[in-house]
Amino acid sequence: MGDPILRVENIRKSFNGEAILKGVDLSLGKGEIKILIGPSGGGKSTLLQCMNCLVTPDSGKFWLEEKPVDITHKKELYAFRQQVGMIFQDFNLFDHLTALNNLTIALCKVKKMSKKAATVRAMAELAQVGLADKTHLYPAELSGGQKQRVAIARALAMDPKVLLLDEPTSALDPEVMGEVLDVIRNLAEKGMTMIMATHQVSLIRTLADEILFMEAGAVVEQGQPKELLVSGARSQDFCDKLNRITGERR
Repeated sequence: MGDPILRVENIRKSFNGEAILKGVDLSLGKGEIKILIGPSGGGKSTLLQCMNCLVTPDSGKFWLEEKPVDITHKKELYAFRQQVGMIFQDFNLFDHLTALNNLTIALCKVKKMSKKAATVRAMAELAQVGLADKTHLYPAELSGGQKQRVAIARALAMDPKVLLLDEPTSALDPEVMGEVLDVIRNLAEKGMTMIMATHQVSLIRTLADEILFMEAGAVVEQGQPKELLVSGARSQDFCDKLNRITGERR
């Protein structure tokens, strides 16, 4: 994959004296897709939020395109966040803004684009996720799948180098889950660099360049699907349990 586009080292985080992350190292090459799996409470969401600095780690080092990032320096931190997009479980849209304006607000305020230019860009991104006809609707008027697609379009509009996805389908009904999975697969085909926490076995098997199994705040198993999705591996055992819960087949 060449030089890492994003690299973090020795990420540690504790809450109320409890260690949630115990020194995690992770690097992500351009166009690479890594998938975090493991039991709830293992630290996956906290790791992703620390990688975007939405949660400030207690310790750790960051590099973007092999340039060190000082997250204590506000200007560097804001520039870093623009390049590392985040997709949440619960969409995090502005309820008082239309789908279109959920995208244009950041383009205007952060990227300092004109209203006209921001609208053109936002329309293009909404079209890319299949929502060209929903631009005037508010989040309350959208399905869960549509809201998540707006959230993905909003992240893409900022031209991130990396997307972090935290269980992007966990809050969705099975009926609309497929439309979000299709968007994620389309992004993968276009070469978007991604790291994603998910319980979707189909994504784990078909998209992952590398799987990281997290438990108790540490990466306890790491490797390519062909190495980890085999009998006896923790990752395969976990996927088998997910299969029994969701009904997905191997």
